[in-house]
Amino acid sequence: MPYWTTLLIALGGLLLGGAYSLRKQEFPVWLQIGFVICAVMAIVAGFLLLP
Repeated sequence: MPYWTTLLIALGGLLLGGAYSLRKQEFPVWLQIGFVICAVMAIVAGFLLLP
């Protein structure tokens, strides 16, 4: 597996964790949604780059 695929999937996981943390700290909903959207895009990009 190429390293950029692993990095993109890891980035998506970190962003999902950040979104969860923002939810626990009661940050604005638009910021939480932004983190989730970026996380999903990173994970999908990682899977699309798999050989």
